Amino acid sequence: MPKCLAERLGKKIVCSQDFSGFIINRILMPMINEAFHALYTGVATKEDIDAGMKLGTNHPMGPLELADHIGLDVCLSIMKVLHAGLGYSKYAPCPLLVQYVDAGRLGRKKGIGVYKYSKM
Repeated sequence: MPKCLAERLGKKIVCSQDFSGFIINRILMPMINEAFHALYTGVATKEDIDAGMKLGTNHPMGPLELADHIGLDVCLSIMKVLHAGLGYSKYAPCPLLVQYVDAGRLGRKKGIGVYKYSKM
């Protein structure tokens, strides 16, 4: 029944087996986490990390900008759930992400995350 409704609404159905975490979160969160590690360890600036990923993957925004859009607190929560549920170190949140969330830097919704945003 839900599949028929979704199709009538013009939505694409994506199915997965019964595992911890949604497909997108399992793939996206390690990318965001690695971007935070690259920033944390001084591999590159936030701007260069995002520009490189946009150019290299043809994504509309880089992983740090996307994290700000999702909400750093939301990303952190998802990583904690995935790490606890799956036990893989790739889901252990980068200390920089934890520091940002603890400091109230939650992303676009708060006006500051990895980047600063002007009030809308």
